[in-house]
Amino acid sequence: MSSLTHFDAQGQAHMVDVAAKADTHRVAVAAGRIDMLPATLALIEAGNAKKGDVIGIARIAGIQGAKRTSDLIPLCHPIALTRVAVDFTVDSKACCVHCQATAETVGPTGVEMEALTAVQVALLTIYDMCKAVDRGMSINGVRLLEKKGGKSGHFVAPETVSP
Repeated sequence: MSSLTHFDAQGQAHMVDVAAKADTHRVAVAAGRIDMLPATLALIEAGNAKKGDVIGIARIAGIQGAKRTSDLIPLCHPIALTRVAVDFTVDSKACCVHCQATAETVGPTGVEMEALTAVQVALLTIYDMCKAVDRGMSINGVRLLEKKGGKSGHFVAPETVSP
C-alpha cells in the first residue's frame, strides 16, 4: 500500500503537486442510492412532488456538485471537467433510487472526488426535496466503481452485495 499523498515529510497536510504529471484522459464512475418509503418513491415516479421534478433537479445538483468539489474538499485541485453525467434508476422493488455519476477530464489529476461528490449531492438533493414526506430516507453504498487514466492505471471496484 502506498503512503498518504496529502501529507509532507513532516506530517503536515498539503495539496499534492501535480505539475510534473502528464495530462491524460481521466474518467471516474461512482454510485450510491437513497432508500425511502414506497409512498415517497411513488411521488418521485409520478413527478408530482411538491417541489417539482425531483430526478431532474437532482441531476443538475449532482453536476453542480462535481463542478464545486474543490470548494468543498480542502485539498482537491480545481479541475477543468470535460464531462459530467448523472443518471438515476428507480428501483420499486427495493424502494430506492440508484444514482451513478461519471466525471471526465484531460489533465494531471483524477476525477474520483468529483464523481463521488456528484453522487452525494444528487442524493442529498433527493432527500431535501422529499424530506417533508419522509425524514427516514437514508443514503447508502456511495463508492467509487471505476477509474481510468493516470499513473495508477485502471481500477474497478470488486462486486459487493448492497446492504
